[in-house]
Amino acid sequence: MSSAANQHIVIVTAGGRNPQILINALESRFGNVTVLLEQPESKKLFLKRRIRKLGLITAAGQFATMVASKFGKRFTEKRTAEILQQYEADDREKRAIPVIAVASINTPKAIEQINALHPAVVFLVSCRMLSASTLAAMPCPVINFHAGITPQYRGLMGGYWARVENDEANFGATVHLVDAGVDTGDVLYQSRMTPSKNDTMHTYPLLQTAASTGIAIRAVEDALSGNLEPLPTHGNSRQWYHPPIWTWLWNGVTRGIW
Repeated sequence: MSSAANQHIVIVTAGGRNPQILINALESRFGNVTVLLEQPESKKLFLKRRIRKLGLITAAGQFATMVASKFGKRFTEKRTAEILQQYEADDREKRAIPVIAVASINTPKAIEQINALHPAVVFLVSCRMLSASTLAAMPCPVINFHAGITPQYRGLMGGYWARVENDEANFGATVHLVDAGVDTGDVLYQSRMTPSKNDTMHTYPLLQTAASTGIAIRAVEDALSGNLEPLPTHGNSRQWYHPPIWTWLWNGVTRGIW
């Protein structure tokens, strides 16, 4: 390995199976990884923000879909196991990987922790959006893993919406530089894959993540070697959210897109 492989990598996440796959892939490749684990955002705060942005009815419909999704995950373990096996993805928590708990990435404590670690790159996956002041305080390049193709499918549920929009050619994932917008940073790498007929909203993100460990590794390699080559984004840019429950049910019943 080159000396760059010994540089520190900080991964910021709120946790979960999909981020753990990337944590393990990066730790396996580079070794020198520390995780900053955010406290999950409260549902109350989430709803308040979503109501303010989209209105009460839409926000309530989206929340209902989130509840249904959480309940439905218990019926997807067979497909989950298939995806993990197909892509040789490891979702197990490893005690050997250092984990530092923080309330939010956007706190003085989190920024202090990052600066104390002297990372060569900060890698974000399933965490809060960085505030402008937090982003300005970062001592190194900051890159993000997004389960969707940008700029067409920024935000949430990129795989689901690609299918709904009859755009399965853009079912995939993106690793990009982080800027002040929502998944608007210049693209480093993208990967595309074809969902199975057995995939649903519950397994799309897992598929997108497990199939994309390679682009995460390549982006970090570039950051460590000082060879990041971002590409400006092209295409229609749109931010997406969870589908309201009525949209999810309609697409499921009439088109088989769940």
